[in-house]
Amino acid sequence: MDERPRTLCIAFAGARRIAAGELAQVALKTKAVIDRGAHPPILLFDDTTSEPIELDFRGTPDDVLKRLARAEGPPGPAAAALLPESDAPRGPGRPKLGVVAREVTLLPRHWEWLSGQPGGASVALRKLVEQGRRDSDGRDRLRRAQEAAYRFMSVMAGDRPGFEEAARALFAGDRARFDRLVKPWPADIRNHAKKLAAVALQPPTAGGAAP
Repeated sequence: MDERPRTLCIAFAGARRIAAGELAQVALKTKAVIDRGAHPPILLFDDTTSEPIELDFRGTPDDVLKRLARAEGPPGPAAAALLPESDAPRGPGRPKLGVVAREVTLLPRHWEWLSGQPGGASVALRKLVEQGRRDSDGRDRLRRAQEAAYRFMSVMAGDRPGFEEAARALFAGDRARFDRLVKPWPADIRNHAKKLAAVALQPPTAGGAAP
């Protein structure tokens, strides 16, 4: 079974959204628009990051899909990248974890502290990493939302009135001002920009931290 994550994207012809969804579906709908001719510039974006997506639309729809399938390649052998946690015998019911072996450079006092933790250095490091991920999750989501929204806005609305002020409102988390500034933009551009910016424009939580 193919368990590759599906690439979701969105396509625009000028200021009009023409397709959104999985990449293959969007590619076919975009190809149909191109084949009809007389269309504004076509742009495709990753729906999450707003990174541009370049596709070769030459030939038939089947040609486009075949090139896309070759570009994506077969599902990677994820299991091959996982190494056993240890060669030591495992106790009953202990799950077999997969870890990737990589070099970590620490000062002697760091190794000494880690070795004295319950479970040893590996367990202590994993706990520290998981705690760090939990602590930074909100900040990371905020940053990713800001970057994705700004990336899309720069391409699709960089020359539109209010862009610079809307960008400032985005990074300031000022939803009311952002909504007011993007309101005159074409509906499809405005709506997608607001969707991308939603996390960045959430009100602070009760503790005052970013979402």
